[in-house]
Amino acid sequence: MNLRGWIDHWKLRTKFVLPISFILVCSILVVSAYLIERQEEGFHLGLETNGETMVRILAMQAESGVLFEDRQELEELLEKFSVFEDIRCAIIYNREGEVLSQLGQWHDHSTVRLREINLSNDPEDASSSDFYVEDSAGAVYIEFNYPVMTRVEKLDRENLGITGGIDPSLTRTFVREHLGDIKLVLSLENVNKSISEARLAAIILTLLVVAVTIVFIAFIVRFVTKPVKMLVDVTDQVARGDLSQRLHLKQHDEIGQLANTFNKMIGSLQQSRNEIEDYNRTLEEKIIQRTLELEDAQAQLIQSEKMSAIGQLAAGVAHELNNPLGGILGYAQFALEKMKKKGTGEFGDKEVNSFIRYLTDIETQARRCKAIVQNLLRFSRSRRETEFDEVNVNAIIEDTVTFVEHQLHMNQIELKLETDADLPAIQGNGGQLQQVFTNLIINAMHASAPETCITVKSRYSPALGEFGGAVELQFIDRGSGIEPENVKKIFEPFFTTKEVGKGTGLGLSVSYGIIKDHGGEIKVDSVIGQGTTFTLILPVQKPADVSDTSKEKLGTQPDAQV
Repeated sequence: MNLRGWIDHWKLRTKFVLPISFILVCSILVVSAYLIERQEEGFHLGLETNGETMVRILAMQAESGVLFEDRQELEELLEKFSVFEDIRCAIIYNREGEVLSQLGQWHDHSTVRLREINLSNDPEDASSSDFYVEDSAGAVYIEFNYPVMTRVEKLDRENLGITGGIDPSLTRTFVREHLGDIKLVLSLENVNKSISEARLAAIILTLLVVAVTIVFIAFIVRFVTKPVKMLVDVTDQVARGDLSQRLHLKQHDEIGQLANTFNKMIGSLQQSRNEIEDYNRTLEEKIIQRTLELEDAQAQLIQSEKMSAIGQLAAGVAHELNNPLGGILGYAQFALEKMKKKGTGEFGDKEVNSFIRYLTDIETQARRCKAIVQNLLRFSRSRRETEFDEVNVNAIIEDTVTFVEHQLHMNQIELKLETDADLPAIQGNGGQLQQVFTNLIINAMHASAPETCITVKSRYSPALGEFGGAVELQFIDRGSGIEPENVKKIFEPFFTTKEVGKGTGLGLSVSYGIIKDHGGEIKVDSVIGQGTTFTLILPVQKPADVSDTSKEKLGTQPDAQV
């Protein structure tokens, strides 16, 4: 888990307290460190200033003692300065570097200079030098070296003689003369001790301020996050379905406004849920009612498409009935005329055989008429429920041809059948499948030019694994084809590219619903100027779930495979 994810799991109070406390603690520590550093610098600067002052005083008071090399006077002078605890050593030298007086012990050869101190900008003090030094034990001291000087009047020839004291305008000249040197070494022990005490006090004060600040921030954050936590708890209860929960806050800030808005929202949700529950009590009845209405509407659409197809097939059916009926009428009239001319016992064997042949032809033609009428009735019959039986797809195709062959002949279009004789029976509704086949052949006829051919093929795809086998049908024409942008629209209700009066736009939509009810698929391949192929795949086994109502509503565009 990265840092972002880890922080996301923190509680809101932690997210407030930790960053604010961290920033505050860092700020206090930086300020405290700066103040401690400045305090240390102040202590050192105070000691440096005191040392510079003491060495100057020593130089002034030791002037006569160094000038006359009065060791007793110098020792008494150093004894006066021995009361200062910070003085580690004080040494007075004459001009030749000889020690005239000394307070404490100091070894220059065992010390190392760390850095130089520049406290005075007086040109007369240019000969002084102050340093931080460290001895062999690691202790740090401040070493002050200051010269002992005296003022001596400079006498020249112009100031000598009588005129020397008469003319006040003549300037008296003084020069500084170097008499000796003073070395003063101050210890940093007391300063370091004071610095340590001040640092400890600053740290304790800082920690105390940090602790009080964190407690104060935690209290303030708790005051802010407590109503938020209450809001979270109530939200959780509401999410569990308890809409009776409310937030009771007396705050008048933004959180109080949020609580009031949240309470109003819960009230609206509770009212909406009550309305939904009331509506759900009657929803089942409404669903049943809407389902029946949808089934009726779908049945009417299917039946209307059938009637449209029957209207288009009427001329062909009339022609098919006219031929056998003409034969029946002719043979009946011919036999009746012969029977009227001769008596019953005057017919020879030859004439009897002719009558038998006539009656046989009449029976054949009558049966043909009966088959045509039965197919037409079966095709036009409206059934509410979809009944599935074992049907022979090849037989349905042949029955369909009886409807459309006259129209094909009138449009000079040839229909070629390439059916598989070993095609197995499938579970389906023959009337509905016949409607699909009729619609596809009529559509192919409308798209085809004269002197072209429509091919209907059937073949069997055997079972493989969980696949139980299927019958595959192809309706192939060599017509104008379908525009690519229209391929996905052809199964939409009322979509048609035919001229007015030649189609309702429901044929392919209804056909799609019928094939889906049979658990099958429709695929479309079309090339402009070369033709279109509709492929139907119908499973041999009965679909697992077949409802009275098509699973694909007529108002929904299906996903046709192209």
